[in-house]
Amino acid sequence: MSYDLAFIGHMCIDRIVPFQGDTQEAPGSAVLCGAMAAARTGREIAAVSKISPDDDWMLQPMRDAGADTFLIPAEETTFMEVIHPTADVDVRQMFQRSNAGRIHADEVPDIDARHAHFAGVTDQEFDVPLMAAVKARGWTVSTDMQSFVRQVDRKTREIDFADVPNKREIVALMDKLKLDIVEARLLTGEDDIAAAAEKIAGWGCDEVVITEGEGVLARVAGRTTYERFSNRSIVGRTGRGDTTFAAYLCRRFDHDVAESLRFAAALVSLKMETPGPFRGTLDDVLRRMAEAH
Repeated sequence: MSYDLAFIGHMCIDRIVPFQGDTQEAPGSAVLCGAMAAARTGREIAAVSKISPDDDWMLQPMRDAGADTFLIPAEETTFMEVIHPTADVDVRQMFQRSNAGRIHADEVPDIDARHAHFAGVTDQEFDVPLMAAVKARGWTVSTDMQSFVRQVDRKTREIDFADVPNKREIVALMDKLKLDIVEARLLTGEDDIAAAAEKIAGWGCDEVVITEGEGVLARVAGRTTYERFSNRSIVGRTGRGDTTFAAYLCRRFDHDVAESLRFAAALVSLKMETPGPFRGTLDDVLRRMAEAH
């Protein structure tokens, strides 16, 4: 089996504590949000996740969406708690209550894929040797810088957002890169996402995608493109960036940057109007593109 796109990272249980409303607990992670969105675009998708074998059931939604799943066994599954202390959904306190452990190169299954996306939720999942080994298989690679910016305190388990000492090495290894506005500002010192994207591209990655509350920007080959979201609510805000980039990667295989951003913005806008991962169809996305993008 040959895959267009393989997502690699932890699956986890997410406990979401909103500013107002009921606490919710459900399977989550960048892998889940990304793989489910990607599979529904019609691409051949693999999801490689490190979790406890007892929690294999957590992979079923990705299988139901059409992705093939590969479990790397861990002693325990990652458990995340996200607390929204204010009405601003971009302000979050995060804790990693348990951790499945780092993924090593020899644990990644011997599958054939065009592109691998390292979709982590904290700095406890990947390192440069792993990503370099996967790229050496002949795949193109990308990562989300949240996988390195989100750093877990060993004592309190609280996740702090901090600069990444080897950020230039990570960026230079990537064929594509994903960040959000908070991560971009932290890594570059730039408040403007276009300026941040330009600086990051200068570290050696020619295709940089940055999300913010209003939309998504891509800087590719020195040119900047921006697309606004069209969502009518934010009840499905969690997983916005993961879903945006997954949709962008899928469309980017055979479309230009502007078209890929329009597609990604339409898909994630639909996702944000409903809690949980994207469960719509390709026709739903194309309809939203025609209506609002």
